[in-house]
Amino acid sequence: MGADYAVIGGGVVGLSVAWGLLARGHRVTILDGEDGTFRASRGNFGLIWVQSKGLKAPHYARWTQGSAALWSDFSQDLASATGESLSLTQNGGWDFHLTEESLAAKVAQYEALRAALGGDYPFEVLGNNALRREEPEVGPRVAGAILHHQDGHVNPLRLLRALAADVRRQGATVHLNERVTGVEARDGFRLTCASGRVVEAGRVVLCAGLGAMDLGPLFGFAAPVRPQRGQVLVTEKLPKMLNRPSGILRQVDEGGIQIGDSKEEVGLDDGVTLDTAAGIAARAIAVLPRLEKVQMLRAWGALRIMSPDGLPIYQKSKTMPGAALVTCHSGITLAAAHARLIPKWLDGDADAPDLEVFSETRFS
Repeated sequence: MGADYAVIGGGVVGLSVAWGLLARGHRVTILDGEDGTFRASRGNFGLIWVQSKGLKAPHYARWTQGSAALWSDFSQDLASATGESLSLTQNGGWDFHLTEESLAAKVAQYEALRAALGGDYPFEVLGNNALRREEPEVGPRVAGAILHHQDGHVNPLRLLRALAADVRRQGATVHLNERVTGVEARDGFRLTCASGRVVEAGRVVLCAGLGAMDLGPLFGFAAPVRPQRGQVLVTEKLPKMLNRPSGILRQVDEGGIQIGDSKEEVGLDDGVTLDTAAGIAARAIAVLPRLEKVQMLRAWGALRIMSPDGLPIYQKSKTMPGAALVTCHSGITLAAAHARLIPKWLDGDADAPDLEVFSETRFS
């Protein structure tokens, strides 16, 4: 018997959507890619991040805020079901600035967005003295920081493990190392994999990240996504040095300091380079001078899934009814919305969010 939904992609985005569909009583089959697949879910920074999202797109800022607000209950449900603590904290996050000019420019952008959101954008600005009362390890080169109160972070690998465990607990059929190569749409969908496996389902949700570049057209999507590399460093385990995360530094629950971020247009190359690693390390030391003396344990690169405007794409196929595309570069931040709200949209509920503004037709 075929599934109600086949979800193509077993990363955080695909598993979040599948988790929500299972909670609604659907039969779900998940097809996860091969070992060589690019996997943002295993290489990201672990932020649940509101600030700076949607500076020129208030609808995206609202969507991000909504997901951040759902995260606490989402995390508790996963922890209760699996016994897996996600190490979630949501007590705000920093945007550090080394010059007064860059700080003032960002504050102006935040104030404009706050006005567009009707005042619902809680942040405050701290100069160096006030900042160092909150974060004593911050160095004198930091001019100040913006503290946004809706931000937080999580252990993304524990999130991935908890989702993978709980979709199985709820009865999902999960096929690993399966690359979809063909699709037939006739009274539902018939998906053919490179291994020869055939999966039948009433509907399909494409959550394959960069895999959508090849698979999207098979379902009638333009899928205008591209890779963008980010490189990350992590230190040895350290005593408490940071009370809140930032976009370039966070102390993970195991104690190490995770350092990023870079934005490189290098195609499908998730390697590491000395120049970029040195650059992000130097910036980290400017913020936290004590990092100059610590041991670096690992470095890696991972590929973001970027649309032309950086916003998510949620699209139902016009040529293959029953197929939908769900893709974004903020899979951790939006995991709660993908689990709680996207299934309503897929099922066509009356109270589902209106996601037309995120359709790929905006690029036409």
